[in-house]
Parts: sequence; C-alpha cells; structure tokens
Amino acid sequence: MRVAALYDIHGNLPALRAVLADVAREGVGMVVVGGDVAAGPLPAETVTQLMALGDGARFVSSNADREVVAAYDQGRRDLDAEQDPSMRAASYSAGQISEPQPRFLAGFAPDVVLDIDGLGTTLFCHGSPRSDAEMITTATPEPRLRDMLDGVSEPVVVCGHTHRQFDRRVNGWRVINAGSVGMPYEGTVGAYWALLGPTVELHRTEYDLDEGLKELRAGGLPDVDEMLRESLLEPMNADEVADLFEGQATGGN
Repeated sequence: MRVAALYDIHGNLPALRAVLADVAREGVGMVVVGGDVAAGPLPAETVTQLMALGDGARFVSSNADREVVAAYDQGRRDLDAEQDPSMRAASYSAGQISEPQPRFLAGFAPDVVLDIDGLGTTLFCHGSPRSDAEMITTATPEPRLRDMLDGVSEPVVVCGHTHRQFDRRVNGWRVINAGSVGMPYEGTVGAYWALLGPTVELHRTEYDLDEGLKELRAGGLPDVDEMLRESLLEPMNADEVADLFEGQATGGN
C-alpha cells in the first residue's frame, strides 16, 4: 500500500483542496490525516471535506483537535475571554462546527499503524509516539529523540505538530515529519505533505495564495492574518522556528 500523510491543516481549506487534488493523481491506497485539522479559519468546511474521504482515510488525534472538541463541549465561544492564540482559535472553531463534526473529531485514534510498501510497519502519531503535544524538530538532539521512541516497535514513525518536513534516522528508527498542509514553517509558501511507499517523498503543493487568503479571511476568524503571518504571509526561517520550538520543549535550556 502507498499512503499520503496530511498533517496540520488548521482550517486552511484552499490548501487542503490543492493537496487532495495532487493525492488523487498519485493513486494512493490510504490517506492518513495526522491531526490539527479544524483549529483555523475555515473549520467546518475543512472537517466536511475530510469526512467525505470516508473509508479511504484514517485519522490521528491531536492537541488542537482535542481543544476544539473541549471548547465545543464546554460552550466556550467568547473570543475576548481567550488571550492565548491557540485557545482563541479553538473557541472560534468550536463556534463554527456542528454535530456530527465534533464527534467526528473526538473519534480520532491516538495513533495509526499501517504496513507500507517498501517501508514496512509504520506508526503515525501527531507529536511523538508518547504525546501528541511533544515536539520533534530537525534540531531535536538524538538522546531526547531516542527517549521519545523508547518502546516503539515500528521501524518507521511519521509525525507532525512542528509544521516542518524532515526525514531522520536514529538507532534503527526512521522518523519522518510530513510537514503542514495549512500552516507550514518551511520558509517558503505552499502546502506540504508526504507520500510514503515504496520510498519517502516529501511533497510541496503550490496553490493560489492570494485567492486562498480571500477565502480564509472571509471565514470570519478575527485575527486570521496574525495566525497565518509567520507561515504564509511573512514566512519565518525554518531553522529559527526549529530552534524556537526546541527552546520551548526544553524550558529554554
């Protein structure tokens, strides 16, 4: 089986549509959606698009999707009460989605394991195999990465969460970050995803950003430009983002 890995869509429907068109041309056997799908400018429309994939997709749970479901269940809709940007995105998204979408998000699996042509048994998680909020980056030291992989029997691990593609090897494991469809930290605008089997192909799909931004801004998220600034409007240097994440992961040490 060949698999397309789509991670960190973050309500960017124009980017998702472009990637799905590319995926359709590849003739994959399965799409794995690796989490953080709804929190963003067009949450309801993005979830609707993903639900339409039906049995052709598997879904991995994530920190942002859990927060959207929690905000929905708790009735959190007051954006002015949320100071943290991620909580504001969750509250906004909770106000846009409706049943059965929250239950669809709540039903995502902690991880997915598939047998992929040429790669073998492959574990798909969001952050790391032990936590969907744990960050693996290009700058993660090997000792810390080995700790995260301790006890993982699958030789290949596919993750996301840090919004940058990589393909690393450590102590017999191959760790692949599929990148971000909707909010990439790559230094170059596009929609990033991975095609797995029999090799690993890290893909970048181009789409009309100007038209896409019109659609995203029309969704109504109050601080949409701020949310997308460092990924799509004024892309940050990818290495600087990795260093920033590593600092957060280690408490600045």
